[in-house]
Amino acid sequence: MDLQTQIQLNPEKNQIDYDSRVMLLGSCFTEHIGDKLEYFKFRNLQNPFGILFNPVSIAKLVKRALEGNLFSEKDVFQKDGIWHSFEVHSLVFNTEKDAYLKQLNGLVTQLREALEQSSHIIFSFGTAWVHRLNATEKIVANCHKVPQREFSKELLSIPTICATIQEMLVAIQKANPKVQLLFTVSPVRHTKEGLIANNRSKSQLISAIHEVVASTEATHYFPSYEIMMDELRDYRFYTKDLIHPNETAIEIIWDRFSKVWIAPGTAPFLKEIDSIQKGLSHKPFHPESPEHQAFLKGLAEKIEKLTAKLPHVSFS
Repeated sequence: MDLQTQIQLNPEKNQIDYDSRVMLLGSCFTEHIGDKLEYFKFRNLQNPFGILFNPVSIAKLVKRALEGNLFSEKDVFQKDGIWHSFEVHSLVFNTEKDAYLKQLNGLVTQLREALEQSSHIIFSFGTAWVHRLNATEKIVANCHKVPQREFSKELLSIPTICATIQEMLVAIQKANPKVQLLFTVSPVRHTKEGLIANNRSKSQLISAIHEVVASTEATHYFPSYEIMMDELRDYRFYTKDLIHPNETAIEIIWDRFSKVWIAPGTAPFLKEIDSIQKGLSHKPFHPESPEHQAFLKGLAEKIEKLTAKLPHVSFS
């Protein structure tokens, strides 16, 4: 790659190490970064309420958690025998209302604890397009396949996004003054609105985030979207749907993220954990052979040595 076309990134202060606690909230791209953190055994929590795409819905759940505002019957509805909430992803559901409310409120507690204890919170915004439920005039996180006639679609303005983020940050920093807040825009295109509408949406998000980061301490921007669009501008970096980044692209973006946000002192652990993970995924042709038994013994010794240094790490 021509260095003149590469986005210049510098290591940040207060990087992520094995004492850090990282929470990730937002679009499906958070799971790409989160899965890397999980693979390398950093302490992390990903999207307790499932994937969330727009900043208003993310901020609403953050506010609910920090205020201890539990879900009640008015916040849930039943469709086709399944209980849902318009505030969370469709994968967070239950067949029983009382069990569902208990499930949701358990997640509220989990989110609040993470907001108060995390050293780093990563937000990945996917879209500025939102759907507003006509009956309540409230923005929803997920439509749950309710007929589209029940919703009105709108594009969040830059001032609205800025105000939403800033209000959320004030609440988080009051509860957790030392937290580092990272923002990125998902490189996944939202093609349902069309490519022009997708670009309008991404530009709104990027402009709003930069305004907030420029005016707020302990906030940072990582250019996932720009790396994908400008450095990896070739369809060989996409999956077959030509929308999502493929494994090669994710590795490249993770490598760039690591140079900025992963502490250099973690390098020996990363190397050892990678070796252990590859060993654990190895499928032997002859599991009972002396060679494989010796391999397993060596692997167990590696794990024992590592966990003596990093007691919170588990490979079970």
